[in-house]
Amino acid sequence: MPVSVNSLFIPGGKFFLIAGPCVLESTELHCVVARELLHVSKQLEIPVIFKASFDKANRRSGTSPRGPGLEHGLRLFRELKEEMPDVPVLTDIHEPEQAEMVAEVCDVLQVPANLCRQTDLLQAAAATHLPLNLKKGQWVGVSEMQGAVAKVRKLRESPVVVTERGTFFGYGDLVVDMRNIPRLQRELRVPVVFDGTHSVQRPAQGRRGRSGGDRSCIAVLVRAAVAAGANGLFLEVHPRPEAAPSDAESMLPLDELMPLMRDVMAIREALYQ
Repeated sequence: MPVSVNSLFIPGGKFFLIAGPCVLESTELHCVVARELLHVSKQLEIPVIFKASFDKANRRSGTSPRGPGLEHGLRLFRELKEEMPDVPVLTDIHEPEQAEMVAEVCDVLQVPANLCRQTDLLQAAAATHLPLNLKKGQWVGVSEMQGAVAKVRKLRESPVVVTERGTFFGYGDLVVDMRNIPRLQRELRVPVVFDGTHSVQRPAQGRRGRSGGDRSCIAVLVRAAVAAGANGLFLEVHPRPEAAPSDAESMLPLDELMPLMRDVMAIREALYQ
């Protein structure tokens, strides 16, 4: 269902879904995912946003797949928007110089969790006047995310959401404190999105030292986050997660997206209607 992204990224906006593969791969695959997002949107009346990264610059190893890069990545986004004009697209930026170029193609900019306090990056993203998704770092608390939002709002009162994606537990696991969802909403006065797939990551615990994960916990955490009041969901999905070049062990199979979102909407109906 086409809807202004700006209207979602403000308090009181509709519940929405951000979903897509971890990294850009091919227009064919992106269209497969986007069609399923539109199917979910139409069946369940949920606004959707397609997400993918052109560069995973924070990989553990210098030999790990990073994605197609900025130039090729923007070309892939243009192709997707030509094929699927009703699907807004989101991607993350890693350097201030990327913000303006990416904003010419994409509908939403994302600041990665590991860069959530980088002042120049936050303000370059804000200067584009696009809606922003700020991923909460695994090591930061509510007060530190207040500072990140304040850096953005120093330039303008822009549409912003903050995404909760878990907190480090030791060196190889993440835990999610569902109390953070209402805390972030209350203290930051922004919608809070729950990232149900990065939250099940096990950093450096996968094969050959890559990130591992336990996708069997995705649905449990997503249902809990929705019950806790999350304003939206962020899910990495793929038709064949085992073949994905990045985050294979923590992605949701695409054919499980609709059943999970049906559960989500049933919970919301029970609690909020």
